[in-house]
Amino acid sequence: MSTSSRSSATKPVHLDDVSKAIIEQLQNDGRRSYAEVGKAVGLSEAAVRQRVQKLTDSGVMQVVAVTDPMQLGFFRQAMIGIQISGDTTAVAEQIGKLPAVDYVVLTAGSFDLLVEVVCENDNDLIDLLNRDIRGIPGVRSTETFVYLRLHKQFYNWGTR
Repeated sequence: MSTSSRSSATKPVHLDDVSKAIIEQLQNDGRRSYAEVGKAVGLSEAAVRQRVQKLTDSGVMQVVAVTDPMQLGFFRQAMIGIQISGDTTAVAEQIGKLPAVDYVVLTAGSFDLLVEVVCENDNDLIDLLNRDIRGIPGVRSTETFVYLRLHKQFYNWGTR
């Protein structure tokens, strides 16, 4: 999801129980057909399709395929804590454009940004850090947390 669709100035969207149920059905299995979702939530296939379209158009939800980077030849993942001097948003925008970056969040605390990266190997990670990230004006320092093993990553937390 782009930074503009997750702006803190965005007013929260109220979801009714049926929309929440649709989201939860798709979080459990994003390949589930609209007809199957409809049966589970008590709507027709067309009504589910319409609601899903509205939820995706509004930016409330995305339907995506999540891959295992290691099975695709990306053997090095890391979280990078970055300290910034100056405008953190401008630096976040620049870092967000880098192809190896899949997650950028502005934070409070020891780091101004946390950035998750997926690289083919350690040499690619070194190049990304030295050439791409540390070369951005405003980047003061970085600390890299190399992933040894992904223990848990789920997207089915529901709608609360």
